[in-house]
Parts: sequence; C-alpha cells; structure tokens
Amino acid sequence: MSMTRTAMSGWLRQATPGGDLTLAFGVMALLAVMVVPLPTVLLDLGLAVSITSSILVLMVALFLQRPLEFTSFPTVLLLTTLLRLGLNVATTRAILSHGHEGEGGAGQVVAAFGGFLMGGDVVVGLVVFSILLLVNFMVVTKGSGRIAEVAARFSLDAMPGKQMAIDADLSAGMIDETESRRRRRDLEQESAFFGAMDGAAKFVRGDAIAGILVTFVNLLGGMAIGLGRHGMPLGEAVQSFSLLTVGDGLVSQIPSLLVSVAAGIVVTKAGAEGRADQLLALQLAGGPKPLAIAAGGAVLMAFMPGMPALPFLALAALAGGFAWLRRNGPQDAAPEAPAAPAATARPEEAQTADALRVDLIRIELGYGLLSLAAGEAPQLTEQIRALRRTLAAEMGFVLPSVRVQDNLTLAADQYVVRVKEVEAGQGRLRAPLHLAIDPSGGTPDLPGEQCNEPAFGLPAVWIEEQYREEALARGCTVVDTAGVLATHLTEIVRENMAEILSYADTRKLLDNLPEEQRRLVAELVPGQVSLGTVQRVLQTLLLERVSIRDLPTILEGIQEASASGARAIPVIVSLVRLRLARQLTDAARGPSGHVPLISLGAEWEAAFGESLVGPAEDRQLAMAPSRLTDFIRRLRDALDAAAAQGESPVLVCSGAIRAHVRAVVERFRPMTTVLAQGEIHPRARIRTLGQV
Repeated sequence: MSMTRTAMSGWLRQATPGGDLTLAFGVMALLAVMVVPLPTVLLDLGLAVSITSSILVLMVALFLQRPLEFTSFPTVLLLTTLLRLGLNVATTRAILSHGHEGEGGAGQVVAAFGGFLMGGDVVVGLVVFSILLLVNFMVVTKGSGRIAEVAARFSLDAMPGKQMAIDADLSAGMIDETESRRRRRDLEQESAFFGAMDGAAKFVRGDAIAGILVTFVNLLGGMAIGLGRHGMPLGEAVQSFSLLTVGDGLVSQIPSLLVSVAAGIVVTKAGAEGRADQLLALQLAGGPKPLAIAAGGAVLMAFMPGMPALPFLALAALAGGFAWLRRNGPQDAAPEAPAAPAATARPEEAQTADALRVDLIRIELGYGLLSLAAGEAPQLTEQIRALRRTLAAEMGFVLPSVRVQDNLTLAADQYVVRVKEVEAGQGRLRAPLHLAIDPSGGTPDLPGEQCNEPAFGLPAVWIEEQYREEALARGCTVVDTAGVLATHLTEIVRENMAEILSYADTRKLLDNLPEEQRRLVAELVPGQVSLGTVQRVLQTLLLERVSIRDLPTILEGIQEASASGARAIPVIVSLVRLRLARQLTDAARGPSGHVPLISLGAEWEAAFGESLVGPAEDRQLAMAPSRLTDFIRRLRDALDAAAAQGESPVLVCSGAIRAHVRAVVERFRPMTTVLAQGEIHPRARIRTLGQV
C-alpha cells in the first residue's frame, strides 16, 4: 500500500505544470478534442484557455529582452494553433448539432462574442468579422511570415562569419574555451530559432486560412441543416446560425490575431536588445525635434475646416510637452535620454581606437582560404592554439593574440602574415590539396603542381588526397594546407620573437612568476634595473632563440650583473648566458648525446679581438671587408663539411668576441649557434669536428 502511495505521489509530481507528463497529457487532450464531442461547459473552458494563453504569449513577446529568450516560441505556436483548430472542430460540431436550439447551443462564450459584435445586425456583424479575417490573414500573418523567412536566411548566411569571429577571438586569447563554447551554443540556438520561426509562421498562416473555411462551413452548413432538417424559418435560421458562426470565428480569430502579433514582435526585434516598450519609448520619443514636429502637425490638422479641434489640440499639447521636457530637462523626464549621445560617441571612439591599434601578428586570408578559420572545427585555430602551447613550453614565450581576417585584395589562394603591420611572409595554398616534401631536398616524383614550400623554400608538390599514401610510402612529409600555413607562421614567430616581446608582455611574465620568486622581482625591478632593461635582455636572448622559460635564473644573472656595476646590455647578457650554461649546452646536444663543436682558431680570435673599437661596455667590430669575406668562406666550408657528416655543429669562441662573431654568422647561417667557451657546461660531452 505504501509503495502504491509513493508511485501515485511520483505521478502527481510529474503531472504538475512544467512536469514531463503535463505536456504529454495536454497534447493528447488537444487531439481528443477534435474527435470527442464536448459538453458546453468544457467547450467554454477550452475557449477561455485559448484566449488567456494567447494574451500570455503576447505579453511575453512584448517584454522580451532579445528573441533567444523565447526559444520555445515555435513550439508554442504549434500548440496554440493545434488548440484553436481542435476547438474550431468542437464548436463546428456543436453549431451544426445544436444551433437550432438557440444562442446557447454552442456555449456561452460563442454566443457572447457573436452578440457583442453583431449588436443585432447580421450584415454589420458579418462585414466586421470579414475585415478582421483579412487583417489577420493579409497583413499581420503574411508580414510576420515574410520577416521570419528573411531573418532565417540572413542568420544562416551570417553564420560562417560569426563562427570565424569566435575562432579568431579564441585563437587571439581574448576569450577562453568556456566563453567560446557559450558563444557557439548561442549562435546555434539563434540559427535554429530563426529557422524554426520561418516554419512556424506557416502554422499561423494556415490557421487563418482554416478559420475562413470553418466560418463558411458553419454558416452555410448550419443554415442548410436548420432549414432542411429542423424546418426553421429563413430569418430565424440566418439570425441564429450567423450569430453562432460569427461568435465562433471571433473566439478563434482573436487569439489567432494576438499570437500573430506576438510572432511579428519577436521576429521584428531580431537585431535589437531590450523590451519593446523601452525601445519604442527611447527611439520614438528620444529626441525633442520629432515630438515638436508631430505637435506642429497636430495643430495644423486641428485648424483644418471640418476637423474636430479638441482631440488634435490635446495630442499637440501632449507631444509639445514631451518635446519641451526632452529639450530642457532630460535628466528628470527621461533618464535614458542622455545615454543616446554617449552611445553614439562610443562607437566612433571605438572605431578611432581600432584604427590606431597595431596588431602584433596578423594573418590575412584570401576568400578561398576562409574555410581554414571557420566552421565547427577550424583547422587554423587549432594549429595556432598548438603553436601557443609549444612556444610556451619550449621558449617560455607567450605568443600574443593572432588576428585572422579576410583580405579581398589578395588572390583567393593567397595569405599574408604581418608582424606589427609589416609583411613578414606570404604564400599560396591549394586547398584541399596536400603538400608533399622530400626530406632529402629533391622534388618528389608525384603527379601534381610543383612549388616551393613557403616556410623554408624547399621544393615540394601539391598532391591530391588519393596520392597521400603513396607519398608517405616514398618517405615524403605530407602536410595539409592548414599545417603549411601554421609551419610558416611558426618560423616567422621564431624569427621575430625578440621584436614581438613587448613591455606589457615582459611585465606579465614577471607577474606570473611563482610566489617564492616575487621577492627577487621586488628587489630587482625597479630598484636595481628598470623593466625596460629586463625586456631588452630577454629580447637579446630570444634573438638567438634561447629559451627564457627559466626566468628566475635569468633574473639572478641580471641581478649579479647589476651588483657588479654592469649597465650595458651586452655585458648583462653575457653574465646571464653563463648562468644558463646547462640549458645552452643541452640545446646544442646532438642525437648521439655529444655536443658537436667547431672551434675558432687563435688566428681569428686575435683578428676579431684586434678589430674591436670603442669603450669597454660598447665595443664595435671594425674588421676589413676582405677579412670578413675570408672568415665567412672558411666557416661556411667547415659547416658544410660537418653537415655532410650529418652533424649540426656549434661554433665556439672566447666570451669577449662571441656576440660579434654571432652578428657575422647570423647574416649567412642564422640557425648556427655560437657559444662562448664558458657557456659549455663542464660535464657536457663534446666532440670537435674541426677548426676555423
């Protein structure tokens, strides 16, 4: 018995408003109304529910802040339409079966509406009812349906651009994953909502057509039954059945008109935020000039011959009073009015600020490549996100925001990468083809379009998907279009990390240090050195692709240099590099575990040392061009010989000339590492490959 009581209580809780059983029982009841005869009491109750629910729907639509707050509106349209049609069938059955009995044959609600509209005159009632049908069918319903159709089309057309904007914000770091998912969900709901509204508008239109047909069936069928079956006089039959027909039509058409107006309000405020009453008050009565002109027009109408002066003068006084209040006392009459100029000024200021803003890194895509940054799984966005993680883990460098945008001046398959608005690289992609690259440096023998890989200039071939497995079997590296662009972007970022690291990024790196390192930062900056000095040291390290992830050690080296009185950046960097000896040696270690070396001979050590001029903290290299040419030739031969053995050696020299030797080497072999003798860790295993 207790189990039965528990089960019953669970069913009752599910049957409460908002429960899962309530909607199911409600839909079944609507379908039953169409086939089961109803007594007049239940019929009156159903009509009252229809009228009340339509008023509720209209009020909800009026007070919406934005359309997506009423995503269930298409379902509500279907259910209210189904309710009215079911009641139409029930009232039609009652009119045809009991209409000869008098005005109460179809219930009190139908009789009351028919008597109120007709007022004792059959012709007037039918004419007014016909006008209401036309207003609902030709004006409100048709207009709402057209707006819903256009809104759905525009919403679908704008979806790729909106998705691209979300992906760009995510890759730029302006939003996180949670915000990105929320925006995508809102975008999906918006598209689905307007698409559903486009279809739901057909329900309202079909309901209006059904109302017209039901009206003719009730009128003609009722009169035929009254005259033929019940022998009613013609006048009595016309009076009785026309009253019931008009009443039934009103009971169905008034809720239909209210729901049609609600649908029109929802779809017409698709691009606006705020309640309809607030928007209308702000936009229609937001300025004194329109109100003053409207007041003047009302005064002119009042003095036209034959026009009633009182209503127009009253409206003129009302509009003129509001105009005066808007002009002289906006803070009292309309608190929201002062926000209008500010709202206008803010977009202008924002546009000016956008024009002045310099993007540190920007990718511009031709229109044929926009699919790389749009869609449900944007490949380019994922590649940029992976690049941010890789640089942060390897170099300690946090990649700033990467802006991705279209550029209609580019060819469809072209892209450009800009660093601080200056072009740093460009290339062409043949989406959806794949790029096959032979690691040996030759051109792959595959059918396709030959080209040069944009990041390193290696010969490559654009191949179709069907040749991908064959290219892999031949030992080629196969990269998709997004991967090609991401690789090019990676190399550009690595080459320009020193320039990209800004003052603000340096401050952020220091602020993100662990709590135990904050004391070191507090003592060092700005008491001993400025933040700008720290930035320049980090930029110098990044210029040689030295990781700055071990920031505490770098700061300790800066502090040591500052304590010794060093102020020149090269001197500070030299001391920092000595502290990073273990890291520098590990980065130079080859696959065999040894550090391959090419040492600088005593002749060139002396030549470089003798060529340094200037003060001790700002020495400059002044070597004869012929000597530099000879040095470059000999070093190139040594590096080529090592490369033939499969080695990527580092050049080792004394610490006094290391920076100057590096400046020379960078011009023809930027990837070659130059280390000072003190920067090689004592426990490192080395292998000397030659000497210059």
